Amino acid sequence: MTRRAAGLILHPTSLPGPGPIGTLGSEVDRFLDWAAAAGQSIWQVLPLGPTGPGNSPYSGISTRAGNPLLIDVAEPGPSGNPGHGRVDYGAAARRHDDLRASWDSARGDPRAMDELAAFRAAPSQADWLDDWTLFASLRRTHGGAPWTEWEPALRARHPAALEEARRALRDEIDYQAYLQWLFFRQWDRVRDAARARGIAILGDIPIYVALDSADVWSAPEWFRLDEAFRPTEVAGVPPDYFSATGQLWGNPLYRWDRLEADGFAWWIRRLRAELAKFDLVRLDHFRGFESYWAIPARAETAVEGHWESGPGERFFDAARAALGGLPFIAEDLGIVGEEVRALLAATGLPGMRVMQFGFDSADSLHHPARYPEHCVAYTGTHDNDTTRGWFDKAPAWERARALETVGGDGGDIAWRMMLALYRSAAERAIVPVQDVLGLGSEARMNTPSVPEGNWEFRLESGALTPELAERLGTEVHATRRLP
Repeated sequence: MTRRAAGLILHPTSLPGPGPIGTLGSEVDRFLDWAAAAGQSIWQVLPLGPTGPGNSPYSGISTRAGNPLLIDVAEPGPSGNPGHGRVDYGAAARRHDDLRASWDSARGDPRAMDELAAFRAAPSQADWLDDWTLFASLRRTHGGAPWTEWEPALRARHPAALEEARRALRDEIDYQAYLQWLFFRQWDRVRDAARARGIAILGDIPIYVALDSADVWSAPEWFRLDEAFRPTEVAGVPPDYFSATGQLWGNPLYRWDRLEADGFAWWIRRLRAELAKFDLVRLDHFRGFESYWAIPARAETAVEGHWESGPGERFFDAARAALGGLPFIAEDLGIVGEEVRALLAATGLPGMRVMQFGFDSADSLHHPARYPEHCVAYTGTHDNDTTRGWFDKAPAWERARALETVGGDGGDIAWRMMLALYRSAAERAIVPVQDVLGLGSEARMNTPSVPEGNWEFRLESGALTPELAERLGTEVHATRRLP
């Protein structure tokens, strides 16, 4: 049986620091020290890949590469972000000047070049790094234009065109490989630092990938595309509690029949790579493995979609056989019927409960009194408002139900809901850092279906105090969640 544990959600971009975006530098260690002092044993992060327009970690341009903006490099001075406010993605993009200066310096270091060569030659990089470095180089030379707008020979990956591009872009390709070596070297250090403090890192794997990604460009045969590489149907979800018109994500759908005929090898390589980075992995949109919402590519909203069957238990049987187990958490939120619940039971994976959803009906499965042991419970996730923000906007009857459960007058609603989460039967209880601090809607990480202003939350430097760690650690100990 999994031991009871407590954890925090904080994406590295949200860490404080002198630059425009959080990185994998010393602020990670400060956060981990604070988390350990507060009795926390899980650190949940969002996907770590490079992002495209909109900066969403869930619409990355590679499922395997690390985001260069997270690399810790010397900042040019105190003119950057003082450690609070919002992430400035425009300024963060300009950090590539510092990264290129780092590359210029590293090229004169024989030891660094030997380590880079070993990284590029490692078997774990064989199935993705060459495609990624060429894709990233071509994307830069095309001014960031999506690959579907490149020359026909490059779009279709004609061997002669690819070989010519590799010759012409050799220096840029070497630089892109250097960035990945730096990222993974720093991430390995972060993971070791977390383990040394008894903290497991919980990663997140989006079920879908972006059309404008190295993954789709390098293996279009696995996706529903026409002869011009345009999606025929795209991903999303039907109307739900987040949006009356559903969510139109726009990702190309998989050709599951082809993937299954290949033993799900593409997916298994992806899962294995995630497990090399994390101790546990959350499977975003788990229900999509049972059935998924297919939306015509021409549609303006998700309302026009329809359900289609996913690979189901066959996928998880293949993954279990290849990986030796299923160290995953199923994000089973949204419209979930008996078929999805049956698949969850068959896999043995823990599902999720979100307390903010627990007070909208008298028999909600998200009410803390109804949590099973085998689940991961949250006050809210990156897609929810902060608990303070949610409570302030909730109708009076919903606020009354919440207060009947957690007590108080609502002044410290985030803390009281966190305590109810800790006292529940759920084996793992995870809380966004914003809720530990009692922050309002201004600190919300993402609003689904709203394209602008997301993923910008930044932790204020010094907000996580020793006194707060002691107070939180006391509650962790009292509810038997101490490491």
